[in-house]
Order: sequence, then C-alpha cells, then structure tokens
Amino acid sequence: MIPYVREIDIEYGRCDQVSPLIRRVTANNPGPFTFKGTGTYIVGRGEVAVIDPGPDDPAHLEAILAAVAGERVSHILITHDHNDHSPLAAPLKARTGAPIYGCKTAPHDDDDGGVKMEAGRDTTYRPDIDLCAGGVIEGAGWTMDAITTPGHTSNHICFGFREENACFSGDHIMGWSTTVITPPDGDMTDYLASLNDIRGRRFDVLWPTHGPPIRDADAFIAAYIDHRQERVDQILAALKSGPARINQLVPRLYADVDARLHPAAARSMLAAMIHLVRKGQLVADGSAGPESEYRLAG
Repeated sequence: MIPYVREIDIEYGRCDQVSPLIRRVTANNPGPFTFKGTGTYIVGRGEVAVIDPGPDDPAHLEAILAAVAGERVSHILITHDHNDHSPLAAPLKARTGAPIYGCKTAPHDDDDGGVKMEAGRDTTYRPDIDLCAGGVIEGAGWTMDAITTPGHTSNHICFGFREENACFSGDHIMGWSTTVITPPDGDMTDYLASLNDIRGRRFDVLWPTHGPPIRDADAFIAAYIDHRQERVDQILAALKSGPARINQLVPRLYADVDARLHPAAARSMLAAMIHLVRKGQLVADGSAGPESEYRLAG
C-alpha cells in the first residue's frame, strides 16, 4: 500500500514558511487534479526563485508578490506545462523581470475525445531558458539541479535543492495520489525510469506542487513503483486466459472501483499496455491503442 500523506494546513493566499529556505503560497484552485490547490514555492531570501507560479489567477499573483515584497525574484522555475502549473509564469515575469526556466515541447494534440484525467496544456508557455537536457541553476544562497523526469508529461522536470537535500517533484511524485500517465504525451516506460532516477538520488524530502511534503522519500517512491508493478502483474495474469481488449479488462481488474472511474482507469491501462508491448511481453493487433486486442507474447 502507498503510504499517502494528505494532511496539510493551508489558507489560500497565505505565505507559509515550510523549511529554513522554503516558503509556500497555495492557490485557490482545489479540484480532482490539484487536491487542495497549486502550491507555489519560494526558495531563498533576498533574491529568490519561484517554482510553479500556478494557474492564471490574479489573486494568486498578488499573493506571490506580497510574499516576496522587498525581495527580488531572480528565477521562475516550471516543472511542466499544465494549466495548474505554468500559466502565471508570464504575468509574474512581467511584474518582476525574472526569466522563466523550463522545457517547452513541440505542439501536439492531446484531445482525442477521451475522458480527462489531468489539467489541460498551457499552450502559451514559453520558457526563456531551456532545461530540456537538465542543468544547474544557481541563485543567492541556493542551488538547483534540473532533473529531466518524463512520464507524466514529456517535458516534466523535477528540481533538486542541494542546500536541503530536497526535491521539488511537481506532479511526478505526489503524496495525496498516484500520478496520472496518459498517452500520447504521458509514457509509462519513461515514468518508471524517472521514478528510479529520483529514488537513486536519495533525497530526504519531496515537495510536490500539490499537497504536503513526503518525508520518507525512499519508502514512498518504492511503494509508488510497487503499485505500478502490481497493476502490470494484474494485466499479465488476466491475459493468461486469452486475448482481450482494454474495455473488457477494466471491469474485471477494477471491479472494486466506482464504474464512473472506469474510463479513467482505461487510460491508465493503455499506458501500461504500451509499456508491455514495448518490453515484448504483450502483442497488440496492430499498433497499441485503446481499441486494440492484446495477448501475451510467445
């Protein structure tokens, strides 16, 4: 079982000192993709970095600016381009002059008419400094390692905070829920590799954009990985009885889940199917897609 952490004391717009060098301001955008809201992090003192400014919300922009009154924002860091993370970057840049750091992916259409499992893409997102290959970002009294972590999105980046051996994990690892992996931009193979990368760095604490910090990072990531493997094992076991399509497997493997959530489960299962076909454990009739029939290889 994943040891979820969901207790968090927030007041929208309030600036909370959550560690010696980290402050958090939470946007008033709670929902199924954001939990209690987007937690914008402010790192440092005097000259600061702002991580994931959040949704296009003027009130949240003013709350961030109030939190850094008398200080200079020198960096704006973005984990990925979903509408609950990056839209406020440009208005914050306009007010502070700080450059935007992140990874911009090529335009593509994620809307295939299926159920929505995550926030939409921010099509206006334009980072000034490209971190698609990673890199080191330094400020006044703080150092960040930009760690490419594709999986949730192809352009997702986590930020390792050297001074506190912490990681700003965006949506890559969240304490309140598992992370959504939705093809075509989401990729399960990349996601599992990225999880192992972050686990191997042995951070003391993870700071997700949504929800409270994860203090026992190694055990939590191990449980995250085990959960994904359990789902894969369930698929392989189910297909021992013969070929099947995703819409046939979901009611069987998610029988204890509200049927209204089955369309979302089907999208998650598609990511797993593509991963297993890629590994040579499954064969699809044609390309691996939501309507394909799958069977065990060999």
